Amino acid sequence: MKYYYSNQATKTDSIPKEVTDFIKFVNDSPSPYHAVEEARLRLVQAGYEEIKERDCWVGKLRNNGKYYFTRNKSTIVAFAVGGKYVPGNGVSIVGAHTDSPCLKVKPISKLQKVGYLQLGVQVYGGGLWHTWFDRDLSIAGRVMVETSENKFEHKLIKVARPILRIPTLAIHLDGSVREAFKFNNETHLTPLLTTATKSLIGNSDEEKNEKHHPIFLNLLAEELGCNTVNKIHDFELCLYDTQPSTIGGLCNEFIFSARLDNLMMSFTALTALINGTRDTSETLCDDSNIRLISLFDNEEVGSQSAYGAGSSLLESTLRRLCSSKVGASEDVEISQTIFEETIHKSFLISADMAHAVHPNYCEKYEENHRPQMHKGVVIKINANQRYATTATTSLVLREAAKKYNVPLQEFVVKNDSPCGSTIGPMMSSNLGIRTVDVGNPQLSMHSIREIAGTDDVDHAIKLFQGFFESFAKIDQNVIID
Repeated sequence: MKYYYSNQATKTDSIPKEVTDFIKFVNDSPSPYHAVEEARLRLVQAGYEEIKERDCWVGKLRNNGKYYFTRNKSTIVAFAVGGKYVPGNGVSIVGAHTDSPCLKVKPISKLQKVGYLQLGVQVYGGGLWHTWFDRDLSIAGRVMVETSENKFEHKLIKVARPILRIPTLAIHLDGSVREAFKFNNETHLTPLLTTATKSLIGNSDEEKNEKHHPIFLNLLAEELGCNTVNKIHDFELCLYDTQPSTIGGLCNEFIFSARLDNLMMSFTALTALINGTRDTSETLCDDSNIRLISLFDNEEVGSQSAYGAGSSLLESTLRRLCSSKVGASEDVEISQTIFEETIHKSFLISADMAHAVHPNYCEKYEENHRPQMHKGVVIKINANQRYATTATTSLVLREAAKKYNVPLQEFVVKNDSPCGSTIGPMMSSNLGIRTVDVGNPQLSMHSIREIAGTDDVDHAIKLFQGFFESFAKIDQNVIID
């Protein structure tokens, strides 16, 4: 018997650079803190200058300048000032989020049962928690470390090897799992750390801790290079799957990965901003707007935090840009209504992953709105304002998509189904800014392992880049007042 193999199925050197770059980005970003740091490093490499929210911006910003700042180290804002920008002009914005559903270590995590040491965790967001069972898990996040007397620093930590696991119960002991897998998030979703017997090796009584297992703290200290666990004062740690993101599918057409929602949209927004603002970019010099991305934390739990989209972060940023006098001489008086003028000349793309049609559950999708991978970025629409898209804002997006011939699709949820939401409606209502909701199509949303299409990485980058480069001119031709 002869076997025939397709060259397309085995060839990997044809995978686009932006896809392999995204794979690296998501593998290096097991927590929002890591995602922000990865974004920051890319911005610095592209010539972006750090500014601080606590400092005065007046006189520090300039036309064609590129800047960024972080808040809580889990949210990042970056912007580039157009060469023809003057106070009162618009801001072209893409907003996304850095967080994903996960398990987070409790403030008191020390648990022990029947010879096992366990780690107490709490659920974050609306995850498909059954997908977290029987996975090789580890921890990542930030630790507050005392570096010298009364000096404390935020340090990133990522334990690269699997140290945790949430085992399922054998089918022999629970035959009901044949019909349904039911579990309690508090009692059954607790990972194993080690056995009590092994934990005693090399741990003295002096290392006892009331809140966390000494062996766990010793691991943190070792990873951070601390000479003692007493240097560790607090931490925010999440669990993550150690299996790396990868390209899959017969024709290398899929991305199998954790945290596609929403690191893919964060990555594509970041890449589009950088691509369109390189030193050789003539479009920034000719732009009369400011180009801005804002990658927020805490979207998965409602965005109501000091660094979430429901905060005053973006509003205060826009107000400061309006009053910074960038693009104007020092003796020019700034209008008292300049912020309101700017808002009505600005536009927000709310970028969050969308639902691709599932071949095994087609009945769950409205028959005329079934997005597919590789066929373009999805415009999300909901009559009940779960998404902020309007006829006007979708028109602007379609015009922006023409610059790089980006295909677009539409999604509407069925009338008998619930509908998710995004930062779009929240920011649109808070700021009064024109907003459109979009996202790349994916399957297994909120699973520990999700699926998206490789072509759609490039689609989103080009859509956002086209928007940044052409919105100011498009806006002159869209008359709705």
